[in-house]
Amino acid sequence: MTITRIHTAKRFSEIVIHRDTVYLAGQLADDFSDDITEQTRQTLANIDRFLAEAGTDKSRLLSATIYLKDIQQDYAAMNAVWDEWMTVAAPARTTVEARLYHNDVLIEITVTAALSE
Repeated sequence: MTITRIHTAKRFSEIVIHRDTVYLAGQLADDFSDDITEQTRQTLANIDRFLAEAGTDKSRLLSATIYLKDIQQDYAAMNAVWDEWMTVAAPARTTVEARLYHNDVLIEITVTAALSE
């Protein structure tokens, strides 16, 4: 069985495709100086971009794991952006608070999607 890895670095690949499933590495915003609303928008835009590169889109999402630096402070604002973005059937989703790799990172999202038919 073929495994395709795209944008591979020493420690991770941004995209891994196995059979009919696409796995994305945890995605971050491009600008960590922004607030949670903008960091969420940027993170979701990066997810859209990588899913398209893999040959699928958010309508094929199977699951999402969202890591927030401060779940009490940022959950509502993140959900407002998520709800605006999620215009299709929602995937299974988990949202947790986590210490992220850099103090200015407010959100990281990991998704799994089915390949488009």
